[in-house]
Amino acid sequence: MMEVDVIRTENLTKKFGNFIAANELTFNVKKGEIFGFLGANGAGKTTAMRMLCGLLEPSSGKGMVAGYDIYTQRDDIKKNIGYMSQKFSLYDDLTVRENIRFYGGIYGLSRKEIAAKTAELLTELQLEKEAKVLVSQLPLGWKQKLAFSIAIVHDPQIVFLDEPTGGVDPVTRRQFWDLIYHASARGVTIFVTTHYMDEAEYCNRVSIMVDGVIAALDSPANLKLKYGANNMDEVFYQLARNATRGE
Repeated sequence: MMEVDVIRTENLTKKFGNFIAANELTFNVKKGEIFGFLGANGAGKTTAMRMLCGLLEPSSGKGMVAGYDIYTQRDDIKKNIGYMSQKFSLYDDLTVRENIRFYGGIYGLSRKEIAAKTAELLTELQLEKEAKVLVSQLPLGWKQKLAFSIAIVHDPQIVFLDEPTGGVDPVTRRQFWDLIYHASARGVTIFVTTHYMDEAEYCNRVSIMVDGVIAALDSPANLKLKYGANNMDEVFYQLARNATRGE
């Protein structure tokens, strides 16, 4: 069975005046892959992700996301991806059930589909008893799991996770990665940025950006072998220590 590229870029570049935020990025991501997109602050990760999500038009280069062109089909891209950031997009003043229904509607699900997905998520997340609880009253870990589940409620081909586990404890982070594995096993492609190098170990492949370019791209095992490192922290340090861009 031939592997399918759900993200493919060629020399993708974004300039702001004379500043090159992302410089000739060329990479691909396969269906169902967990792809880590790493880099220090200022490396160009956010700019690259915004281009892939259809939120920012590139200056040059080529790109396809979920089968759609990042120049001419940005609205189609937005309909076929999910997105979750560290700053949760859930509404604190709505209940758990209301948040699921609200986002299901935004993603274009029918009333019947929303009802089915709501029941499915409440059961899967063991939140049946909290269905009428305001999201503001949930522990951070539960908010995080709910936000991820809502980000893929419309069965997108790809979900972009931007620093999704910031500020939560290690146990909750591990539980969150169980959700990621489950989604990946169902064929959802995971594109994740993280500052936690232990999480890089959970990815199938990892890209590390330094000063707007991709400095390395391979599996964690191969990167550790190449750089003679014991862990991804050491790999990242070797690549990023000479970076000229700061926070």
